[in-house]
Amino acid sequence: MTTAELAALLGITQALSKHRDRTSLFTAIAAAVDGLVPADRLVVLTPESGGAEVTVYAVHGAVKLFAGERISEGSVPAWVIRQRTPMTVSSAEDLREHFPASYRKLSDEGMQSVAVLPLLVQERCLGALSFMAQAAAAFDAFPRQFLAEIASSVAVALDTCLAYERLERVDRERQALLAVNAAIGRHLERDELFGALAGCLRELVPTERFGIELPIEGGRLQGHLLTPQESSTEPTRPTELPAAGTACDWVLRHRRWLVTATREELRERFPITFDVMRGEAMESLCAMPLVSGDHCRGVLFFMAAGEGAYETLRRDFLDQVAAAVAVALDDCLAHEEVRSLRDRLAAENVYLQEEIQHEHNFTEIIGRSHVLREMLSRIDVVAATPATVLIVGETGTGKELIARAIHDRSPRRARPLVKVNCAALSAGLVESELFGHVKGAFTGALTARTGRFALADGGTIFLDEIGELPLETQVKLLRVLQEQEFEPVGSSETRRVDVRVIAATNRDLEQAVAERRFRADLFFRINVFPVRVPPLRERREDIPLLVHFFVGRMAREMGKPVEGVSRQAIDRLMAYDWPGNVRELENIVERAMVLAQGRLLDLPPDLRLAPAAEPPGLTLPATTPAPSVSLQEVQKQHILGALERCQWVIEGPRGAAALLGMQPSTLRSRLKKLGLPSRAARADSEA
Repeated sequence: MTTAELAALLGITQALSKHRDRTSLFTAIAAAVDGLVPADRLVVLTPESGGAEVTVYAVHGAVKLFAGERISEGSVPAWVIRQRTPMTVSSAEDLREHFPASYRKLSDEGMQSVAVLPLLVQERCLGALSFMAQAAAAFDAFPRQFLAEIASSVAVALDTCLAYERLERVDRERQALLAVNAAIGRHLERDELFGALAGCLRELVPTERFGIELPIEGGRLQGHLLTPQESSTEPTRPTELPAAGTACDWVLRHRRWLVTATREELRERFPITFDVMRGEAMESLCAMPLVSGDHCRGVLFFMAAGEGAYETLRRDFLDQVAAAVAVALDDCLAHEEVRSLRDRLAAENVYLQEEIQHEHNFTEIIGRSHVLREMLSRIDVVAATPATVLIVGETGTGKELIARAIHDRSPRRARPLVKVNCAALSAGLVESELFGHVKGAFTGALTARTGRFALADGGTIFLDEIGELPLETQVKLLRVLQEQEFEPVGSSETRRVDVRVIAATNRDLEQAVAERRFRADLFFRINVFPVRVPPLRERREDIPLLVHFFVGRMAREMGKPVEGVSRQAIDRLMAYDWPGNVRELENIVERAMVLAQGRLLDLPPDLRLAPAAEPPGLTLPATTPAPSVSLQEVQKQHILGALERCQWVIEGPRGAAALLGMQPSTLRSRLKKLGLPSRAARADSEA
């Protein structure tokens, strides 16, 4: 080699040694050989899996004409890389037969001659260096040794450049793994985790669409498209697909990677995935399992619009990424499961509390009878509304308890329930009690007084025995109900209140309206939602529950060891009509508790609980006998009606004897006297 050639080689080596990235290196190569080699174009080829990446530079002129593309295995550069042997071609026509791809390439670019040299470093071929010229036989007389030395210098520089690229890639991968692991440590909510992973993964894999598929019940997959947003807490877009016929289901079951270059590869095996990719205009697919321990939690997938986008992926690195994502997903799903169990327990607790309220009381309402349950269901309906309620029922049925139950289940429960017994107020003081008065309003009004409506502002007022109100007070009450305002006695100042009214009465207000003892407009105003409290005789099956409740409470209060009630006492209590209802029952149990000596409660022998001949709870059959029918026939029809209602059961708390208020032996005797068959005789006759 001449001194000039050696100097040129030294300059090339020095120029190339300064560059650490591929782009600047290739630019330096073009500048270093400019004028030294009779070439119009320089091509550097670096092989990758399945081909080589081609970068083209113009030797003359400042404009770079580089582009990345794949070359076929039948090209001259591919042959040189494979054989590690240089090739010089004098004319493009020489390539037509054996290297048609290279012939077309040279013809398209207007080139005739070419010299291609392998880039060898310690028996490793890093690629090829190609010189092209528009003139034929441009390299025939050019020193081959000089070209080989240029290729050697380029190979060393390229090796150094690739080593730096590997170091940078390893550093980027390390940073990416750190970012993924940081996402694991910070996020346990699914959307937050997926948003953070989206920000990490989009820099690692060339992709237009990527996400996670999770198996769910019913043989389906739930897909989360990981579209990075400005906020990592942006909810992902979940979709559901049947698992069968999807590539992700195959990856999930086999725990293996799946990489396809084109979507046509999916058409037969995975038609659903093929349809999805076609709809998204995607070609390449990469799907990897997310395995944590012994479980495959899901599938991480990437899609790209270009063909073969994932053939050169570094699987060892992405396996680490997938493992990190699997751990993050495992923690997230475990957190979701714990939270779901916690919410479920909380919901069950609320449900059980509600069940307790429904079953036992709206705090002290005892019973399980059908009529009582119907009433409680009506309370449930009206309690949450601001509607005025009219509670009707006999004395002693517990109307005040019903009013408190409505208030306690309403939005006003944090405010007071103010109770007013209208029957206990004198006619002269009723207005003062309800609306208050100012100082000096009447004789004896030494100080101002706040009325019950003002005290109940924001809450509920319970007007018990409203039918006892004087007519003149009813007018003012109507105004409060309609306008939510009133004037204290002796004052002209109008005051506004927000009060819910619950009224109660044991009278027939409709009859009172007809007799002009109660204002019709007030009746219609308070009768918005009537609630009828059933008398005790209509819910006899609740008597044992009430008795045991009273006995338990009184035993604690009196310090007596009473633990139960005798069967005879229950039978007597069940047979009684209870005109005083629950209040009378409570008083009788209290009397018996005072006299009780042992652990079993019995009724005092002097206590008279005479059953009525015809309990008011019974109704005559629809075919009521005409007045001309004998008394015996009336009794017969009445007893038959009771037997039919009780399905011909005579004894027990739900038997006809208890319903008719007589002893079972007395009823059997009456049946025999009236010529009515017993249950056994009736069954024999039907058989």
